[in-house]
Amino acid sequence: MKKLVYILLFVLGTVAYAQPPIPAKPQAKPVALTGGVAHIGNGQVIQNSIIAFDKGKLTIVADAATVKVDLSKHEVIDITGKHVYPGFILPNSPVGLQEVSAIRAMNDYNERGELNPNIRSLISYNTDSEYIPTFRFNGVLLAETTPTGGMISGSSSLMEMEGWNWEDAVHTADIGIHLNWPALRRRQFDFTTFTFGESPNPNYDKEVGELELFFSEAAAYGKQTSKETNLKLQAVQGLFDGTKVLFIHANTSKEIVESIRFAQRSGIQKITMIAGANALWVSDFLKENKIPVILPATHNLPDRNDDDVDLPYKLPHLLTQAGVMVSLSNDGSLHGGRNLGFYAGTAAAYGMSKEDALKTITSNTAKALGVEKRVGTLEVGKDATLFVSKGDALDYRTNVLSHGFISGKLIELPGIQEELYDRYSNKYGHKR
Repeated sequence: MKKLVYILLFVLGTVAYAQPPIPAKPQAKPVALTGGVAHIGNGQVIQNSIIAFDKGKLTIVADAATVKVDLSKHEVIDITGKHVYPGFILPNSPVGLQEVSAIRAMNDYNERGELNPNIRSLISYNTDSEYIPTFRFNGVLLAETTPTGGMISGSSSLMEMEGWNWEDAVHTADIGIHLNWPALRRRQFDFTTFTFGESPNPNYDKEVGELELFFSEAAAYGKQTSKETNLKLQAVQGLFDGTKVLFIHANTSKEIVESIRFAQRSGIQKITMIAGANALWVSDFLKENKIPVILPATHNLPDRNDDDVDLPYKLPHLLTQAGVMVSLSNDGSLHGGRNLGFYAGTAAAYGMSKEDALKTITSNTAKALGVEKRVGTLEVGKDATLFVSKGDALDYRTNVLSHGFISGKLIELPGIQEELYDRYSNKYGHKR
């Protein structure tokens, strides 16, 4: 009996220890961060800054060397020697929709069927996900929670990494529709040779035809003055008036061009491409049509055997040089999203300047998602979603956060990994 009691106490203690941090209370009084190096997110750097905010909005972004400000009514936090950044933004992620990938009941990001524009990812968003604290202590304070599957996966929303429920956590609801463009060729794994083979997709024209029919019906539906409610057609109306973004997922260069031309013919106002290295071969087309591109993680191997082994590291720089606006995301396992800042750091090591690399996870991403009026840079009037790091936030060694704020709320930063690290460091006398 005593042994059973010990086991129960251990299990309960472990569960309690692993709980996500308690959501923060709204900002109660004005806060000012003084003396830090401010990385604005648009390429500008202020070496001796004053960053102040009240009621969740930035009120002062200034150079302390040239501006005198009365901070008597503010809670002043001296961050001399530290760096302050806008919160990193992770696009195209199943965060909040996936927990343990091997357990089907803990995955809610893929709906059955091919045309599901009416699916809203934010409804399924889980604020108690244990991934969220691990994102926060690396500076990822906002993420686009994104459905997958089918040709039209549904609607994504921008979520804050903070809140009791999805209503608390939502930053901008239903920012866009995700379209998976049909593949021209399909890859199949041959278990006899352990190689991939490619063959033409016999259903390509049929699948494109289904998309053309759907969008033509949606456009006609929007022009009707009297109509019965159709949830699928209603969900895409924002694409025609520019209030939503069409996120196109495409692989090959030809698919990228064909999908963009299709969207333009359909009357869609805002388009963002989610693609990999093949975007480089049509960079002139992307630049001409002002299409932003969201790339996968830089910590990857090249797609082709004859590509440079470091092409994924150089790709953000090469596309930026070509005049394309680039953002970075994470692909593969969800836990990799916490490394977003380090993906940008790798891009900086392979051609980009540090401030341009920072744009790929802040201001460029905000523009690609259509939320640049509220987040992405440290500018007066925008949301006070920012963090303070003891060093360069794009470097593994110096990304050590001391403060984090989401819409002005001071959030708890340590996640379960840091708590366990400190717990056993103390046990064995190891110093950080």
